[in-house]
Amino acid sequence: MSKARIGIVTVSDRASAGIYEDLSGKAIIDTLSTYLTSEWEPVYRLIPDEQAQIEATLIQLADEEGCSLIVTTGGTGPAKRDVTPEATEAVCDRMMPGFGELMRAESLKFVPTAILSRQTAGLRGSSLIVNLPGKPKSIRECLDAVFPAIPYCIDLMDGPYLECDESVIKPFRPKK
Repeated sequence: MSKARIGIVTVSDRASAGIYEDLSGKAIIDTLSTYLTSEWEPVYRLIPDEQAQIEATLIQLADEEGCSLIVTTGGTGPAKRDVTPEATEAVCDRMMPGFGELMRAESLKFVPTAILSRQTAGLRGSSLIVNLPGKPKSIRECLDAVFPAIPYCIDLMDGPYLECDESVIKPFRPKK
């Protein structure tokens, strides 16, 4: 069984400039490490809020690095420089709007400003790209909500079989 490669992309002008530490990318890696029992390798990138650079990074992780899953954090709000969803849509063959819908519904349980979040998800070749919000606490809340569907989505795209610690997160796979 091949080791899954998972792209982790933090989109942040300030973190990429070294103004502050990238806690969001670390939160994604930590969360996935608690979920997954199968072998996997993070392929990490820290980039500014530049649409062309986000697009190029997503394409590289999907097409060249062979990441079956790419998780982004940051750039999903209403500010002018928040362009991660646009970059994701530009590089995807098909969109998966249910991911964003579920993440917003989950976040609304905690903050009324969740409706300002524009995270989405889509498919590029055999990669699933999921946009998460930028705050570490929100990352875990959103991943807890959508991750149960991710291993089966990757199965359907003939990607690596992701096994999880079911005491932490229980992936949904239809009974055969």
